[in-house]
Amino acid sequence: METVPLPSSEETGFEASLVRRAQAGEILAFEDLYRQHVGRVHALCLRMSRSPSEAEELTQRTFVRVWERLGSFRAESKLSTWLYRIAVNVVLEERRSRDRRESRIVPEDPTDLERTAADRSGGGEDSRDLEKAIRGLPPAARMVFVLHDIEGYKHHEIARLTGRATGTCKAQLHRARRLLREALES
Repeated sequence: METVPLPSSEETGFEASLVRRAQAGEILAFEDLYRQHVGRVHALCLRMSRSPSEAEELTQRTFVRVWERLGSFRAESKLSTWLYRIAVNVVLEERRSRDRRESRIVPEDPTDLERTAADRSGGGEDSRDLEKAIRGLPPAARMVFVLHDIEGYKHHEIARLTGRATGTCKAQLHRARRLLREALES
């Protein structure tokens, strides 16, 4: 059984105090937590969603959910890990919801379908741009790549955040790196 590392004494001090105060309903303490974490949560949502406006919405939804569930945070892991898990879940829920909506929409013109596929893949002469190449990755591969190579999470942490097997996360990271190499070399 894997043990969950406890937060260091530096992290447990001031932040733990803010968490306790926010759990007691103190809005100013929650605002401080928000300010401490909003930048990284937004960056994670942006990299996973590929859309600045969608990332804004996902970030806000994440913090609404954090406020609603703050009472369930037991400090068995770092607050940031718990926040990122919520953000990943919010992004995945939105993606599933959008996929369900889009599956019910049938384009009137067959070229619309081709344009939609081209828009999603990113392609073209801008493919040498790393951010554009990352946005062009399949969602699961992009998520693991962002969490591992950009955010610095370890495979077992990504597995815990996403609810996937560690081996699946490793395979998705390998796939993402291969696809990025191909996109940047073309």
